[in-house]
Amino acid sequence: MLTHEYYDITIIGGGPVGMFTATYARMHLAKTQIIDSLAHLGGQVKTLYPTKKIYDIPGFPALTGEELIFNLQNQMQRYQPDVFLNESVIDFEQTDIGYKITTTQRVTYSKTIIIATGVGAFNPRKLKIENHAELEDKKLHYFINNPAKFANKTIAIAGGGDSAIDWALELSECAQQIHIIHRRDKFRALPASVAKLKATSAQFETPYAINELSLTTDQRLKISLKSRSDQKEIIVDDLIVNYGFCANNSHLRKWELDIEQRGIKVARNMETSRPNVFAVGDAVSYPGRSDLIATGFGEGPIAVNAALSNLDPSNYVPGHSTSLIHD
Repeated sequence: MLTHEYYDITIIGGGPVGMFTATYARMHLAKTQIIDSLAHLGGQVKTLYPTKKIYDIPGFPALTGEELIFNLQNQMQRYQPDVFLNESVIDFEQTDIGYKITTTQRVTYSKTIIIATGVGAFNPRKLKIENHAELEDKKLHYFINNPAKFANKTIAIAGGGDSAIDWALELSECAQQIHIIHRRDKFRALPASVAKLKATSAQFETPYAINELSLTTDQRLKISLKSRSDQKEIIVDDLIVNYGFCANNSHLRKWELDIEQRGIKVARNMETSRPNVFAVGDAVSYPGRSDLIATGFGEGPIAVNAALSNLDPSNYVPGHSTSLIHD
């Protein structure tokens, strides 16, 4: 008799790979839960790239990050795994049956665990100027969840990588004017994207760095720019900063897993160094792995099949969806 109610599978991480892994587990009628630290499913794709086009998802010539998460959520809701958001896993310890999982909200139990945390918790690299915090989410933005809010506005985008240029191209279709601020004349972004942006009316403020921010009397944002030999000011409605993001996967070491340079070391069945703990997606490291969402989509079913086979080797047959699902 079980003292506690156990899930068959607990998936840590609610990004695209975690969502599909939960769907596949529920196709096999496994009692499944997802735990994610964010307030919504979708991970970095939902948070950072909702309107960016993705071209390497099988079966879709192109779709945005938001569309991908919407489709995954619709698919997942059909099978109804339990979902716990705004909750982080602190630790898990082995029991006679599986694992006791301690989170920031509760204690839960699971026979197996599948880690799908991606590269880990991520935070934007922020401006290192005095008053940036008081302007955040008002005039200063590190995430763009709704591009329409910048329609017909004058905006500045700081950064020289692919994400900064991609956002500039996206917003150039609705913004009144765009200023691109970068500390160098040369950009890290794809040359084709930079050339495409230069063909628009965007103003390139290079080589300048942001020195100071202040509000004008009519509550617009004055940005003081400085180079080695010059200073200037521009006035905009909003500033979007994209200096990249810092990922933190220190939690993996606390979970006593074998870690290689790039992630969790796994066997061919996606099992980690701890029994019945599996890992999929960008949290994983093995020779030849490509960091693609499509790769993670393939790893999820491998982990689920291995987990359920470990739980009942005599009865478990993976099967195809056509034989599992009966409308």
